[in-house]
Amino acid sequence: MFTIDVMLKLAPLPLSVQRKTEEDASALYGQIHEAMKSGTPQLLELTCDRQPEKKICVLTSEVCAVQISEKSGGATSGKQPGFFAALTQTEA
Repeated sequence: MFTIDVMLKLAPLPLSVQRKTEEDASALYGQIHEAMKSGTPQLLELTCDRQPEKKICVLTSEVCAVQISEKSGGATSGKQPGFFAALTQTEA
């Protein structure tokens, strides 16, 4: 399972949706990336493969970052994937 985290301006936590395949996750990442590059505000509706009833609509001009991470099936080490984990680990 792949998680796509979307950070919004002035929001303390990311919005997250999941995709079952790397191809689907990369496609969504690309769609968000292109919307950010366009500079034209538009609404983007996101759905989640893990929880199909979970939907969210964001204004692309408010998106400041997007990342993909893979959730492994093994035991977790207690570390969060991505940029926030790197900041936390360097501060400790």
